[in-house]
Amino acid sequence: MTLPKEVLKKVKLLEISTRKLVNNIFSGEYHTLFKGQGMTFSDFREYVPGDDVRTISWSLTAKAGKPYIKTFEEERELTMILAVDVSGSTIFGTGPYFKGEVITHLAALLAFSAVKNNDQVGLLLFSDQVEHFVPPKKGRGHVHRILRDLFYYQPRSQKTKISLGLNYLQGVLKKRASVFVFSDFFDQGFDQSLRLLGRKHDVVACVVQDQAELQIPDIGLVELQDPESGEILTVDTSSSAFRQSYALAAKKKKEQRDRLLRLSQVGRIDVNSSANYVDPLIAYFRKRKG
Repeated sequence: MTLPKEVLKKVKLLEISTRKLVNNIFSGEYHTLFKGQGMTFSDFREYVPGDDVRTISWSLTAKAGKPYIKTFEEERELTMILAVDVSGSTIFGTGPYFKGEVITHLAALLAFSAVKNNDQVGLLLFSDQVEHFVPPKKGRGHVHRILRDLFYYQPRSQKTKISLGLNYLQGVLKKRASVFVFSDFFDQGFDQSLRLLGRKHDVVACVVQDQAELQIPDIGLVELQDPESGEILTVDTSSSAFRQSYALAAKKKKEQRDRLLRLSQVGRIDVNSSANYVDPLIAYFRKRKG
C-alpha cells in the first residue's frame, strides 16, 4: 500500500518530537514502572542449604530421590496494547489538536518508550465495531506501522461501543498485557467489560476530553453537529440560559461516565486535549511508582 506523502511526513515529525520526550523525560518513568512484570519458570537444579523450601519441586524430588528446586527469572518482556477509540467524537478540539490527534501523540509516546525498553506493542482501533487490529511485535519499524495506521485509517463507523473492543481484546490476548484504552468514554455499559479485562491485564483508561465539552464559550450563533449521528443544530451561545443548560447536561453526562469508570476498577488518566497532554501521563506513572 502506497501512503500519501503528507501521512509519511506526519509520522516522521511525530517520531522526532516523541523521541525527544522519550529520551529527555518519559523513558525513565516507563522503564521504572515496567521494569518487570513477574517471574517465570526457568529450570530445575539440586537443592542446596539456604534455598527457599517453597521452591522445591516435590514431584521431581520424588522421582529423583533427592531434592530439586525450581528456578525463576524476571519476566522482562512486556506486551503493550494501545486500544484507540476512532469514533466521530474524537474529531473535535478547541486547542492546537483534535482529541484524536492528542490520542495519537500519547500512543506514540508510549509506543516509542516500549521500543526503547525492548517491549512488544500492538494496536486496536474501535468504534461501535472492531475496526482494525495489529498484533503486538517489537521494533521501530513496527511502531511506524502503528503510527501510519493511526494517521491514515478511515473508520467504517462514526459511532461508539467501547465494550465491543474490550471484549475483542479479552478473546485475542492470551498473555498478560498492559492495555491503555484511549477514549472520551462517553458511552454506556462499558464498565463490566473494562472490569473483566482488568482482572487479567493491567488496564488504564486514558480519558481524553476537551474543555468545551463541559462548558461552551460565548461565541454567538453557531451550528453544532453531532459527530456520531450527523445531526446539525443551530444554537445561540450568547444566551446565558443556553450555556447554563449546556453545562448542566454536560455535568450530568460526565458524572455518569465517571461512575462507570469507578465501577470498572481500573487505572485512570485524565487528559485535557486543549492543554498539556504529556504531564498527566508522567504524573500517573510517578504516582504508581510511588
